[in-house]
Amino acid sequence: MSKEPRDLNRDPITGAPGSHPVGVGVGGTGGAVAGAAVGSLLGPIGTLVGGAVGALAGAAAGKNVAERLDPTAEAEYWRTEYANRPYNDPGFDYDSDYAPAYRYGLDVREQSGAGQRWDASLEARARSGWEQARGGSRLTWEQARDAVRDAFERSDRTYRAYEATDGYYADQYEAADYYLSDYDYEDYRPAYRYGTYARSNLHGRVWDAELEQELERGWESARGSSRLDWEDARDAVWDAWHGAERLFPDDGYTRR
Repeated sequence: MSKEPRDLNRDPITGAPGSHPVGVGVGGTGGAVAGAAVGSLLGPIGTLVGGAVGALAGAAAGKNVAERLDPTAEAEYWRTEYANRPYNDPGFDYDSDYAPAYRYGLDVREQSGAGQRWDASLEARARSGWEQARGGSRLTWEQARDAVRDAFERSDRTYRAYEATDGYYADQYEAADYYLSDYDYEDYRPAYRYGTYARSNLHGRVWDAELEQELERGWESARGSSRLDWEDARDAVWDAWHGAERLFPDDGYTRR
């Protein structure tokens, strides 16, 4: 029996509030392994929110996913993080000056689509749009560029990580020893994404009883429309967390 979809507009770890815009389409990544995507992140990723997602077939190649990064959660992430960035100039503030640059970087990534990397051509296009996008920001393009690129690359990491996770596990989940035939991939997908998210954002943590309790508390926010309770989702979350084992140092955890 299906349940009503739960609110997806909160960060599954922090519970940061967000909104539900529907936007850019993203495609699958064929046989890419989720662990490889997570291992190449080089930084934390965000969460996707938005419209309904159809059933995935294989790697979901060619399917449009009506999801985008939660802009409110992204803004809150950068509000905390921007002061740690090497380009931060204390003569400028977050809300008036840097926030428009981070927002613009997110927009540039979503307008560019999957597969686009930050290169000279993209930077030239971004530069040409800054005057319109900056609003009241006092940053010149030279002062804003690194923040714009930072937001672009974080956004790109997020999309690539979830694309790889979705593509890999859509083909594999029914063969898992924890698979329950009462459920389908739309039930398991949030669990795999949750594990991917947690491993990226909690890098340095080990999977132990304390972490498991944290993840259990966050599952109600992360599960979306999944019918899995924590006991049924836990092993799928574990699977995605440890999917990056060959690229992250062994955390010594032995599965029970």
